[in-house]
Amino acid sequence: MKNILILFFTVVIFSNCQQSSIDELHAQNQILDSNKVIEPLDFHPEINKMVTRILSRYHYKKIDLNDSLSSIIFDNYIKSLDYNKSYFLKSDIDEFSKYRYELDEDLYLGKLLPAYQIFNTYKTRMNERIKYALSRLDEEFDFTIDESYKIDRENEDWLSTTEELNELWRKKLKHEALNLKLTGKEWENIKETLTNRYKNYHRAILQYKSEEVFQLYLNSFADAIDPHSNYLAPITSENFNIRMKLSLEGIGATLRNDNEYTKVVSIVPGGPAFKADNIHEDDLITGVGQGADADLVDVIGWRIDDVVQLIRGDKGTTVKLSVLRAANGINSTPDTITIVRDKVKLEEQAAQKKIITIREKETDFNLGVIEIPSFYVDFEAKRKGEVDYRSTTRDVKKLVDELKEEKVDGIIIDLRNNGGGALDEAVELTGLFIKEGPVVQVRQSSGAVNVEEDPDPEIAYDGPLAVIVNRYSASAS
Repeated sequence: MKNILILFFTVVIFSNCQQSSIDELHAQNQILDSNKVIEPLDFHPEINKMVTRILSRYHYKKIDLNDSLSSIIFDNYIKSLDYNKSYFLKSDIDEFSKYRYELDEDLYLGKLLPAYQIFNTYKTRMNERIKYALSRLDEEFDFTIDESYKIDRENEDWLSTTEELNELWRKKLKHEALNLKLTGKEWENIKETLTNRYKNYHRAILQYKSEEVFQLYLNSFADAIDPHSNYLAPITSENFNIRMKLSLEGIGATLRNDNEYTKVVSIVPGGPAFKADNIHEDDLITGVGQGADADLVDVIGWRIDDVVQLIRGDKGTTVKLSVLRAANGINSTPDTITIVRDKVKLEEQAAQKKIITIREKETDFNLGVIEIPSFYVDFEAKRKGEVDYRSTTRDVKKLVDELKEEKVDGIIIDLRNNGGGALDEAVELTGLFIKEGPVVQVRQSSGAVNVEEDPDPEIAYDGPLAVIVNRYSASAS
């Protein structure tokens, strides 16, 4: 997770963009045309110019948006699409190279056609590769032939001909088939698995949206300046905010794609679906309606994020679902159920505690371990002045008080794999364990240095304390 001081401004700007309507979502998931050209949306040029102004004027790292940076953006974008040089031909890259030193001017002008032309060529090449893969799976591979396949092609040359790409993909498919064969699968099962895999890849590329291409391109720009800066598309911003406040308004079910269906992976304890007890793990959702009397929209074949967008909604509203019961099978008649949406707390992503016993010199020591996966806070609730808003510091304070009541001999703060989050939360959390004083210094792009301090002399815990980190502890952690 990126540092909120860097990202929050961007999140606020772009999270207010209009989400797709139900009709638009339906259209996007039904029109699976291999030849359909993806184009920028009407508002993308203005957002493009706004992002360019913000990054060029206000980013901490002062930049010159020139031909040199344009070349880096170009390479970033190509890598984001075809990192392993398995789709584009050398002739494609040669054709794209006319844009290498033009993207700086294009960004200022909001000109997006080069980015979309490159993506549409990528889409065409990917469709060609998948078509080849599906046809090649009609014939079983000969595993008695001694040959090799290079998995990492980042530093290889671009291939010049379709025949060379076909040979590369033959070896790629053979490698994937061999991995399945080593698990004990027979050819017919291997063929079925790989066929389904590549059909899913095909559906995924056909369902790609303009907003995703736009996000990919702007992040190629942002990454050229700083790997910790990102543009967040509306749905990405929404999911980011959910992770920060550890709550959402919906039914409280974890979903994933299962071939063309939306499968229920788990039910959040205490959530609306849990209380309704009318949908369960492994059930398949085939339709969604907005309200008890609404018509159902068939969501078979839809992208999982679009299905989730339909199911989420304001607290107190009703969502109607068509559900195939896991116990009855895929060919059964679906049930129609309704669930009243409510606020769902994502407790599994919050700070947690446990007590472990360590024996040292014939003496048992009970140690409290507090695992903190990120520095989260409900910005909106805090801004509104809600008394019980959710935050890392508040949760950890409760856990510390509980561990003190349980008479632990020491506390371990586990920040392993903590990707960071809200810097203010890291400062306040530190304040639980120190009397007062400076915690961190933040240098602004102007050169001014702000010292973030703990002003509160109160200490939540002053006993033996250890902090654990690893290579994945980042940012504020």
